[in-house]
Amino acid sequence: MSGYPVVVIRHWKERIAKCSLRLLHERPGFTFLRARPGWSFDSTGHLLLAVDAPPLTPADAGPPLLLLDSTWRLLPALERCLTGTPIRRSIPGGIPTAYPRASRVFADPPAGLASLEALYVALRILWRDEPSLLDGYHWRAEFLAGLAAHGGR
Repeated sequence: MSGYPVVVIRHWKERIAKCSLRLLHERPGFTFLRARPGWSFDSTGHLLLAVDAPPLTPADAGPPLLLLDSTWRLLPALERCLTGTPIRRSIPGGIPTAYPRASRVFADPPAGLASLEALYVALRILWRDEPSLLDGYHWRAEFLAGLAAHGGR
């Protein structure tokens, strides 16, 4: 059970059935929002996970974590829903995803993780290791093995 505040904003075209976060909807500390055209969210004071940002460190702990849940191709549209000035941070590089990538038309960033994988690593850095976040994740064993081979962070 997460005690760290997490806000997840899902793109309006993201299919919940394919979402790696779908099993976390009832957990305390999580707020799930669904973006839609014309909708906005004031991200000021939130830690926004972004690939092109300085790495997240334990010193960043405190503000709520903001996670955008989308395919990589749709992510720019979801980012345009954000107003204000978030604190942009990335997951430290080199952690391999276990999620099978299937896009034939769009190249995913090499540092990209599945939403649940990024959330797990971020909370491990900010707050504590919480393996129960990965309960029900089909690629749990592969992800944890890759994380351990990377050195844990």
